[in-house]
Amino acid sequence: MSNALHSATLVAQATTSPAAPAAAAAPAAAAAAAPALPQAASAVGEATQQAAGALQQSADALHSAAAALPAAPTPVAPIATPDMGFLHFVAQSDFVGKTLFIILILMSLVTWYLILVKAASNVAMRKRAADFLNKFWNASSLEQVENEIVTHGARDPFSHLASHAMHAQAHHNKFGATKLEESGSNSDFVTRTMRKVIDEETAKLENGLTVLASVGSTAPFVGLFGTVWGVYHALVGIGLSDGVTINRIAGPVGEALIMTGLGLAVAIPAVLAYNTFVRNNRVFLSRLDAFAHDLFAFLTTGQQVALSDGKVRALRRQHGGAQRGSE
Repeated sequence: MSNALHSATLVAQATTSPAAPAAAAAPAAAAAAAPALPQAASAVGEATQQAAGALQQSADALHSAAAALPAAPTPVAPIATPDMGFLHFVAQSDFVGKTLFIILILMSLVTWYLILVKAASNVAMRKRAADFLNKFWNASSLEQVENEIVTHGARDPFSHLASHAMHAQAHHNKFGATKLEESGSNSDFVTRTMRKVIDEETAKLENGLTVLASVGSTAPFVGLFGTVWGVYHALVGIGLSDGVTINRIAGPVGEALIMTGLGLAVAIPAVLAYNTFVRNNRVFLSRLDAFAHDLFAFLTTGQQVALSDGKVRALRRQHGGAQRGSE
């Protein structure tokens, strides 16, 4: 009877609180698992030590293998590409290359100096010549022309020629042929004097043209010689080096070709300036020669005459006026 009551009590407790058995069973499970924790911890420690030992053995094996292999070359930083250019070529060239470079630079300086100086002097000379011709052909007498030359001076070839021609005529008329160079008639003496003046003015106009012609004809060959010399030394350096690549060839040879370009840069302005000055001088001297013929005819054969319009003309215009007067 008592056993039945006890069983009923237990069933009633289980029915009213179902979580009680689980709560009661948890301490029991924990108590049962507690003896196994030290064993698991020791097993984990042993596994960790074994793994560490295996890793250490692997590292030692790798280190031994690396020591057995030949030492790898130390990586070298990429070499900077040298500055290839004109100044680099001049800097690395020898005495001959630097001398040729200096010669070309001097040629260029002389060329441009002559170009600027002669251009400025030619412009000023042509302006003064135009002013004198205007005053000469509008003068009323030779005395007025002579006074104009004395006042302002003979600053151009035309006034220089007129001054010497008038002085030669007056001197020969006054003193005659006192010296061998004055022998002959008055017209012969005036002609020789005028020819001498024209030759002097021609020499002045052609001053510096020889230098321009020489620079224009020789500068390309000087530059070409510098190129050949630079290419020769570049090829020698390439032959002495270990390896040959396109960079080793293109750089030095390209730098050497700069000398040819420099020679052309010096020669082209010189040739153009020479041709321009020669052409301008030829035109100017033809005008001077024509003026010399008119001046000679005026000094040796005639005087100015007054036309019907009251204006005064030179001898080259007198013929038409004389013909009109005679008609």
